[in-house]
Amino acid sequence: MGVMFSRSARGGVLFAAIFGWCCCPMLAQQPVRVAIVGLEHGHVVGFLQKFPKQQDTELVGIVDADPALRAKYQQQFHLDASLFYPTLDELFAHRHPEALLVYTSIGQHRSLIEAAAAHGVDVMVEKPLTLSLDDALAIRSIANQHHIQVLVNYETTWYSSNRAVFDLVRQNQLGELRKVVIHDGHQGPEEIGVQPEFLGWLTDPAENGAGALYDFGCYGADLMTWLMHGESPLSVTAVTQTDKPQTYPRVDDDATIILRYSRAQAVLMPSWDWPVARKDMEVYGSTGYAIAVNPTLVRERVNESSPEVSVTIPPLSAPEDTSLHYLAAVVRGELQPPGDLTALDTNVVVMQILDAARQSARTGKTVLLHPLP
Repeated sequence: MGVMFSRSARGGVLFAAIFGWCCCPMLAQQPVRVAIVGLEHGHVVGFLQKFPKQQDTELVGIVDADPALRAKYQQQFHLDASLFYPTLDELFAHRHPEALLVYTSIGQHRSLIEAAAAHGVDVMVEKPLTLSLDDALAIRSIANQHHIQVLVNYETTWYSSNRAVFDLVRQNQLGELRKVVIHDGHQGPEEIGVQPEFLGWLTDPAENGAGALYDFGCYGADLMTWLMHGESPLSVTAVTQTDKPQTYPRVDDDATIILRYSRAQAVLMPSWDWPVARKDMEVYGSTGYAIAVNPTLVRERVNESSPEVSVTIPPLSAPEDTSLHYLAAVVRGELQPPGDLTALDTNVVVMQILDAARQSARTGKTVLLHPLP
């Protein structure tokens, strides 16, 4: 079993990370105790497939109120019945996790983060952070008050191609950043056959915030905020539509979001209506461009006199290669996340963008943004 660090002991872990582990080398190898909250998000399957092979995280509990879902996943992954709990209170009483992995609807994120904060437990939620900017600011306040980490997991965070493009921008290899175009989407959750419990809340605006606008628009907002080092855009303009009303009668299935900065623009194109799945990013500077074609491939041309070249980027190194490695390093105090793709400060800006995009699409007007408090 993994060792549990109290909030005061976490300070000792940070001290040890700074001054070295030589005095207690085994402590660094103890897996972080994590619990899953929610089984209605389809991405939970990926974690349950990976966790038996993890050396730095240990699954100590699973919470879901639905007994049918608990039974389904217990049987599918051959899990011990003692791991499962119907409520978060029962989990905390018996298992004492160090971190929660939240796989609920987006609408439940804020209340679960508040519950975790009361116990001093760090949290990683699946993207996006929450439903609104007001919720995001409340989450930031309670995280600061209780000194917990709140992280947001995006698949694209672990793409080595995105990191390579970011490094080109940071090193001024492309000149001054001018325009970014980001495509994220697939044929639609119904079309790709997501689980019924997943589809139910994905297509409910009260639980998902919107449709494709939130589900895939968050990827581009996250990447652009990272490229802009946390800067909010000056304005947000968005249009949405529902091309398949018979399938998605309550939410949009296609959107375009334009972000305006003082000297740059971004065009985000989230969709549940692509003919094929795609997640790619085009970055244009004043002298060159780079395109993250897929998780490991970058096409780049650094200036007019140079030819375009295609570069295969090696996978990222641990602990920045997967969400679980990253989470464990943050919980142990080995990584400080502010400013990166998973970080709470980045994702408060993401919610500022998504909230404004939803308002713009609803009103047909550009939304001017004010600096965040």
